[in-house]
Amino acid sequence: MDAGVISLILFVLLLALLASGLWVAPTLIAVGYVALGVFSPAPAGTLLASTVWDASWNWALTALPLFVWMGEILFRTRLSSDMFTGLAPWTSRLPGGLLHVNILGCGVMAAVAGSSAVTCATVGRMSMPELRKRGYDEGLAIGTLAGSGTLGLLIPPSIMLIVYGVVAQVSISRLFIAGIVPGVMIIAIFMTYVAIRSSLNPSLAPKPDRHLSFGEKLWASRFLIPVMGLIFVVLGSIYGGFATPTEAATIGVIGALVLAAVSRSLTWDSFMESLMGAVRTSCMIAFILAGAAFLSIAMGFTGVPRVLAGYVDAWNLSPFALIALLTVLYIFLGCFLDGVSMMVLTAAVVLPMVEKAGIDLLWFGIFTVIVVEMAQITPPVGFNLFVLQGMTGRDILKVTKAAMPFFALMLLGILIITLVPEIVLAPVQFMLSK
Repeated sequence: MDAGVISLILFVLLLALLASGLWVAPTLIAVGYVALGVFSPAPAGTLLASTVWDASWNWALTALPLFVWMGEILFRTRLSSDMFTGLAPWTSRLPGGLLHVNILGCGVMAAVAGSSAVTCATVGRMSMPELRKRGYDEGLAIGTLAGSGTLGLLIPPSIMLIVYGVVAQVSISRLFIAGIVPGVMIIAIFMTYVAIRSSLNPSLAPKPDRHLSFGEKLWASRFLIPVMGLIFVVLGSIYGGFATPTEAATIGVIGALVLAAVSRSLTWDSFMESLMGAVRTSCMIAFILAGAAFLSIAMGFTGVPRVLAGYVDAWNLSPFALIALLTVLYIFLGCFLDGVSMMVLTAAVVLPMVEKAGIDLLWFGIFTVIVVEMAQITPPVGFNLFVLQGMTGRDILKVTKAAMPFFALMLLGILIITLVPEIVLAPVQFMLSK
């Protein structure tokens, strides 16, 4: 049977199983089993057992549950309120005022949590009551949280970068280095947008009641010392070559437990809640990765990736056209799948095409994560939208409308790194030259 027909049958089966409500991981395994059992003479049962086993003991994955646990611990501390206290004095006089605390706070939280949902929920539950009380525009406040909350997927240590590194066999340390400048760039784009909108319409962000002196701002900054210290230790140990991502994650967990204990927010109940939250999230991701690994093997035996790559090659697409096509594909998939599922589901087909087009897999990892970030704020399954809906009590349409400008700004970020790939690659080359 023609590989194009096989791919169509498998794609329809995949959509049917997902639409039925079956979990993503069993769906991937079921489609892979059908692909091998019906369209290939390979022993499906033997390959299933060996592939799932191989995918489950990958050493690089050990960093994943540790970084997730670190974020879960910090989610239950006074870290968010301390961040607001430390950042607010420095942003109050900027056009947009305390709305910038949402953006910067999410950036800081992303550097210690690694999770989009944790970042969005932690900063949002602290900032939204304050912004409402001071008369800030609710739509713009929700939008800054929706967009900036996705930074947890890009700014290291990022769970999504770990997943991509495992799937694409790319160095996780290099991905962490490559994610910093694009992350800072997107923060700057968001802050510029907020400043311009607030300048054009001052009613969106009221002026502060009084201005603090430089000394008062410095004194308020003492609340940032714990979290900034943890960021420096965790990321500095990786970039300095003193620790692997797994070892740095262990240091991060210990540091988070110390911060929680010092802030007197570490109880036995909060400890167990953080531990079980990390177990649930990590098991879900590991299960999806195992299912995706089996589907990738099955697709390889059917020859579908090779044939599809041949189709794309016959179209004579330039790298820019291929990136544009993949951006549209990922945005479409993001309407129906979560980020991890979207990334691992497409890896078997997309990565060979990208390599054949001469696109650097390190750069493509950052591109993929930014597009996955966009999926976090696309209905109907944009997870950050649900987090903000539950937090604000507003309907999903209003939350989505508030998030759409930041969706467009992330598209701008993709355009910039596509035109100037050195934004992603130059920091890695600089660190390797040291």
